[in-house]
Amino acid sequence: MHTLEKLLKNCQFIKSAASLEQCPKNSLLEVAFVGRSNVGKSSVINTLCHQTRLAKTSKTPGRTQLLNFFQIGEGLFLVDLPGYGYAKVERSQLVKWQQEITRYLIERKTLAGLILIMDIRHPLKETDQQLLSFAHQASLSTHVILNKSDKISKNQALQTQRQVIENCSNFDSVQSVQLFSAHKRQGAEPLYEILTQLWRL
Repeated sequence: MHTLEKLLKNCQFIKSAASLEQCPKNSLLEVAFVGRSNVGKSSVINTLCHQTRLAKTSKTPGRTQLLNFFQIGEGLFLVDLPGYGYAKVERSQLVKWQQEITRYLIERKTLAGLILIMDIRHPLKETDQQLLSFAHQASLSTHVILNKSDKISKNQALQTQRQVIENCSNFDSVQSVQLFSAHKRQGAEPLYEILTQLWRL
């Protein structure tokens, strides 16, 4: 078992924050998971941590409205950011979420990297590209996860991966693009390696 995998099995929820000011003060390094609503972000986190209810999943996209902090070790945090881009969320609330996410990405000193999760069947939506731009401005190391790769054929998945890599070439902050399936637990090992580097373990 991967060393980080053992740490993540003991990952615990610490607090939720509605703004940058409410984030934990004792953080040394954080890795944030972000993505459009309904891309399976919570499922990816739960899969990595071998827990079923650590990150709350919902059949109603847009349910996660706060920055949720999970501790994996002393001073090390995994952060689940609010999902974005869901049409049924009120416009004013959507704008507020985007403002807080942007502030967090640009101003949070302890943020070491970003895991951007996309549904492989609907990659690089406009809001994804906006987030990549924010990460680029902040020189924030970004790793793209194409989740739900089990929903399409292997050839389709590899073709989509190549297309996303090509389209992300304009963003210097994007370090990697990988396939992932939370349902079948495929792609966990390379993601553990990426997270190990980001948390400097």
